[in-house]
Amino acid sequence: MFQQILDPVFGSLVMSALVAVIPLATLFVLLGVFRVKAWKASLIGLAMSILLAVLVWRMPPIQTLSATFEGALYGIVPILWILVNALWLYRLTVVTGWFEVLGERIRAISDDQRILAILIAFCFGALLESLAGFGAPVAISIAMLIAAGMKPVKAAVVSLLANTAPVAFGAMAAPIIALSGVTGIDIHLLSQMAGRQTPFLAMFVPLILVFIVDGRRGVRQTWPVAVVAGLAFAISQFITSNFIAVEITDVVASVVTVIAVLLMLRVWKPSHTVVFERAADEADAVGSASVSGTTTSVQVIAGRKIDQSTRTKANLTWNAVMPYVVIIVIFSISQIPIVKDFLAHATTVTFPWPGLEITDAAGNPVGTAYKLNILGTGGTLLLISGIIVALLYRLSAREAVRAYGATLHQLRFTIVTVTAVLALAYVMNLSGQTQSLGAALAATGAFFAVLSPMIGWLGVAITGSDTSSNALFGLLQATTAEQVGINPILTAAANSSAGVLGKMLSPQNLAVAAAAAGMAGKEGDLFRRLIWWSLGLLAVFTAFIYLQSTPILGWMVPVAP
Repeated sequence: MFQQILDPVFGSLVMSALVAVIPLATLFVLLGVFRVKAWKASLIGLAMSILLAVLVWRMPPIQTLSATFEGALYGIVPILWILVNALWLYRLTVVTGWFEVLGERIRAISDDQRILAILIAFCFGALLESLAGFGAPVAISIAMLIAAGMKPVKAAVVSLLANTAPVAFGAMAAPIIALSGVTGIDIHLLSQMAGRQTPFLAMFVPLILVFIVDGRRGVRQTWPVAVVAGLAFAISQFITSNFIAVEITDVVASVVTVIAVLLMLRVWKPSHTVVFERAADEADAVGSASVSGTTTSVQVIAGRKIDQSTRTKANLTWNAVMPYVVIIVIFSISQIPIVKDFLAHATTVTFPWPGLEITDAAGNPVGTAYKLNILGTGGTLLLISGIIVALLYRLSAREAVRAYGATLHQLRFTIVTVTAVLALAYVMNLSGQTQSLGAALAATGAFFAVLSPMIGWLGVAITGSDTSSNALFGLLQATTAEQVGINPILTAAANSSAGVLGKMLSPQNLAVAAAAAGMAGKEGDLFRRLIWWSLGLLAVFTAFIYLQSTPILGWMVPVAP
């Protein structure tokens, strides 16, 4: 039996907390200062946490290694299982050419750059975030906006800022799932809490986008459609995360928002149109022919013909959006009570993790049970969705498997990073390092409700990942909140919800945006354009989170059954 120690360094809680922060500080400095690749920095941080667990917190080596393996396995199932299958499904739409058709259908809706900023960066970007993540929404949105005529710098700023509202539920809710795994808080409660925070951010993002594109005139002329987009996304995000399924929150929100904007544009249009300046040589980079109206053209992407007969615009649109409809249907079926009950119980195995017998500093047992549910997890549902999509697109089994292999190859370093970060989090949590940090932060009292969003913001700004930030700081947030008398559900969710505001400044995201915009080496220019937006939104959001910790908005925090 191993008992955690709060103050192993000279009996001082402050000194112990300073030592406990070394693995995190090492990780952040390697990423932010020395620009070390994330997978290497994560492995170094993991090694530091293991050494401290054994040498300082006196955790037996066997138990330390056991905690490492438990965290790594949790990184694989369910988190990487979700990420790999989500990105594979997205890849299927790319290799068949239907992803490009979807982009063209969206670009054909309007010539107004303010409207396209909402549709492409906000709606389409959120749809990509729900499946692909890892910089894909930013890179693709920038490319589409530039192809339509927007200046590279503006396209990059718009896409980076738009990639905030969906991040907390991105990659099929991987951040919330990781948060639940490290804190032990029920995933539905965390989903409800995050769904009562991020929608308030989503409501204002479209207005900010049109302001960036066209200043005050843009807001004055297009505020009705911006408000409709913000409200549609916010309401859909709230309803889905609170009452349907956390995994499809962003899928539903983005699809509903596109539909709402399209319906809005049927009855209302801006008094003036700000048209992109299209260059004569801006032909489609993938050689696709026009898909507007009725067409007999053939579009070839990645060497595959996708349109060999006359198809109407409606048929093209349906085939382009079909994968997302399949996802919504599959996940909706999984929420039918009898199906949900079967997936939750009949296919779940729970067992005590071998080699881990731990009590906290007060002598209370620390939960180390591992819950394995392959069939009912979001990754399996995505795999089923992908198989259905491959069949509907008439992809051969060989092509589908090749796409899966390419997905694994693309994510090879991400796989190492995620497993290392989750292993690091588990070692810190189970050895007592996180508890030492939490006990030190508890000295701030009620002020911790103000610090909580800032910790989440810093975590995402440095790591570039809401999932990684939640794994690193989730238990710290929950532990500290309990000690100061704040609901841990609130601060844990705030780590994810406020963290999204740091993603636009993360070195990884800035590098992706600069490369996509042809501005390699000018990441600093983008940083300077976004820093005040990020800090300003963080200040407002921090005030909102603080009010949720008080009786004023405390009614918004869900109550555990």
